[in-house]
Amino acid sequence: MFYGIDIGGTKMELVACDASLQVVHRQRVPTPTDDYERFVNALAGLVLQADATLGVRAPVGLGVPGIIDSAGGRHLSANVPCLTGRLLLPVLRQRLDRSIVLGNDCQCFALSEAHGGAADGAPSMFGLIIGTGAGAGYVVDGRLVRGRNGVAGEWGHLPVSPSLLQRYDLPVLPCACGRQACLERYVSGTGLRQLHAQLSGSAGINADLLAQAYREGAPMAMRVFDLHLDLLGSALAQIVLAYDPHVVVLGGGLSQLPHLYHCLPAATAAHLIPGMSVPPILPPAFGDAGGARGAALLAAQAVQNQNKEA
Repeated sequence: MFYGIDIGGTKMELVACDASLQVVHRQRVPTPTDDYERFVNALAGLVLQADATLGVRAPVGLGVPGIIDSAGGRHLSANVPCLTGRLLLPVLRQRLDRSIVLGNDCQCFALSEAHGGAADGAPSMFGLIIGTGAGAGYVVDGRLVRGRNGVAGEWGHLPVSPSLLQRYDLPVLPCACGRQACLERYVSGTGLRQLHAQLSGSAGINADLLAQAYREGAPMAMRVFDLHLDLLGSALAQIVLAYDPHVVVLGGGLSQLPHLYHCLPAATAAHLIPGMSVPPILPPAFGDAGGARGAALLAAQAVQNQNKEA
């Protein structure tokens, strides 16, 4: 048995998976985002309650939003502010006394889709999250590739091409990571509102309303999504050049926009070297449930590694 926990800005979900990754238990609790002690207690409580319900004491995989400082292990998380500047892994290991492994939520999404999901059997895949923010995970031969700093595939913090900023007269927006003009500020759900504000001269409307206006053929919404598509295509071309994945799976709220699967391949090809092919761009198989499942898989792979080293 393996536990996977997907930590979000509103809820934490634990799933218990058997050896074949079938979910046998699921529980959700609200995420205490502004109080670190309450957050740790809620997280530990989820695990201990699963132990009591199932009569087991299973290893844990965590999918946590944000970035972890590779040198000190401290978190930077916009969705769970109480984690920023804090250590989590050693605290939980001491509290729960078991194997615990940690990845970010996007990495867990990608790992889940690579095993039994949309990218099952692909030699390599890129799980591209486009939601409130923009993140990703990169999987090769079924195993997560983290890189030296644990941020391999962190496409949301690649810079928008200066030529595109100039072409569309876009402002250079500051990012919470401390840099400027990060893709996340322009292509995420919140970025869509910013694009609409820029083109319309208004305060902007949210992604759901923009999508509805786009479906109805509203000219301004068409302009916004054409711009958004060009920015996404440029970003995905950078990913193809850097990682050359065999499959790309989209996740997050904007992955539900049908036009992305029809239009994004051509928008990507326009930014690639002539003759290069665009990998299949697919919707997710597991949707919102993939994060917790991927975290359980992360725990299973960590145990396998420990057994090989023993």
